[in-house]
Amino acid sequence: MTIRDRFHHHGLATLYDFLFHYGLFLAKTVTLVVALAGFVVIVASALRESRRGGADRLEIKHVNQRLQHSADVLNAELLNDPEYKRYEKQRKAEEKARQKPRGEAPARLFVLDFNGDLEASAVDSLREEISALLQVIRPGDEVLLRLESAGGVVHGYGLAASQLRRLRDRSFRLTIAIDKVAASGGYLMASVADHIVAAPFAIVGSIGVIGQLPNFNRLLRDNKIDYEVHTAGEYKRTLTLFGENTDAGRAKFREELEQVHSLFKQFVGENRPKLAIGPVSTGEYWYGTQALALGLVDELKTSDDLLLESAAKMEVYELRHRPQRDLRKWLLGNLSQLGASASGLRQKLLQLR
Repeated sequence: MTIRDRFHHHGLATLYDFLFHYGLFLAKTVTLVVALAGFVVIVASALRESRRGGADRLEIKHVNQRLQHSADVLNAELLNDPEYKRYEKQRKAEEKARQKPRGEAPARLFVLDFNGDLEASAVDSLREEISALLQVIRPGDEVLLRLESAGGVVHGYGLAASQLRRLRDRSFRLTIAIDKVAASGGYLMASVADHIVAAPFAIVGSIGVIGQLPNFNRLLRDNKIDYEVHTAGEYKRTLTLFGENTDAGRAKFREELEQVHSLFKQFVGENRPKLAIGPVSTGEYWYGTQALALGLVDELKTSDDLLLESAAKMEVYELRHRPQRDLRKWLLGNLSQLGASASGLRQKLLQLR
């Protein structure tokens, strides 16, 4: 018995019809309000972007000031007047000690971030940040890269590693901090560093290569669908999604994987010559404490502690490249997402019937 039949059984069919149509009206109203509110937010964001000109820009933040402000706020609340005066005196002495003699510029640490995806799309910002740095960096300055990536395509992470090599090739010290994960392509990048630090439970390593794809050939055959692919060159296509794969194609594909793996091991070995590459190139990953014992990293430490230590003796700056936005595409993309969200909300509301 349906819900309507139950209402009808009790003589409440009219009430059911009222509630049902009211629910539909409410669903449409909520959907419209959500869509209008989202549209207003999107337009406001677009206007803010247009005022900025929408061009690429570099943002720089003075980390020392941010850390000092946090300490000052806490100490102002926690210390009594005599204690706070002693704290201010000590802080000024430390700041003076950090200053170089007149005419000698203080050493600086530039902090970059790389949050990797499958395509290593963050390499576009990384290359701009490094190109900017190489125009202003001075002898004695250092670079810290906070790296988070589980790996991805070979050519993307190969380019990212090459960008980092630009710093080492000019003899600037590069430190890479791994707080969560730097595996596969992520570790390919990390191996370039002069010094690698990792949190105790960060995932490190996975020096291996993987290639996988589904094959729908049997499904096509069962449905009497022909699929043809024509190539020039014996190995122009090894494995295919829709054609019939052969043992020769599979063997060539595995050969190509082994070649990439060999290049991976060679690259890591060149950048970390003291690392015994054989035992760690099985495709396995290790946690920070294990990675330290194996020589994959040099020290157990979080990037936060590294920043605190560096700020006590250097001027520390965070550098971010913000790419240009195509406002038309951005606006259309957000409107499309908004429409999908509103449609999903409407469907959920309608299911309450």
